[in-house]
Amino acid sequence: MPTEPHPAADALLERWNALLERCGATADPEPYGRALLARWAEPQRRYHTTDHLLAVLDEVDALAEHAADPDAVRLAAWFHDAVYKPDRSENEERSAQLAIRALDEAGLPAALVAEVVRLVRLTVGHRPRPGDRDGEVLCDADLAVLGRSPQAYARYAAAVREEYAFVPEAAFRQGRAAILRQLLALPALYRTPAAHARYDGPARANLAAELAELSEPAP
Repeated sequence: MPTEPHPAADALLERWNALLERCGATADPEPYGRALLARWAEPQRRYHTTDHLLAVLDEVDALAEHAADPDAVRLAAWFHDAVYKPDRSENEERSAQLAIRALDEAGLPAALVAEVVRLVRLTVGHRPRPGDRDGEVLCDADLAVLGRSPQAYARYAAAVREEYAFVPEAAFRQGRAAILRQLLALPALYRTPAAHARYDGPARANLAAELAELSEPAP
């Protein structure tokens, strides 16, 4: 746990409280928000941090016009990596289960909770079905980092490597390269028109550059 709170923690908590109130929470939302922010600040995180949460929420806001239920997508963004252990493979499912418990306790409508959980589970593969507007917005927001500047992408890739520092270099390179190839093989990295126009070209260039680097002999 960091010794100093994240600079945006208070503003994020305000956004959480307002979101839960709009969605019909019957319990005080603040304790749930503080618990979530504590999870996002856990010490094992290097990329999947409060900064990532903030970036995804801001991207969801930017893409909100493309969503069927923007607040459901915002809730899913809060929970999508709320449980994150780099050495575990079921983080998304555990995050979904956390969303069920927390949002049920907060008194949100069952249909909304079910939609949030569905969206969280979509982040396993980032493959929303055609016409799934909420899924498209969440996945595009989560993958927006791939289409940032080469410098920002390099910081992202380095942070991911730090999270997996326990994995030997050769094994990490092999696994990471497989993930990059899967992403490059997708017919569309981004589904919303705005995200596709802004990020698709830069993302493919960033992914290809990292894949080429991973293919070089390890130092």
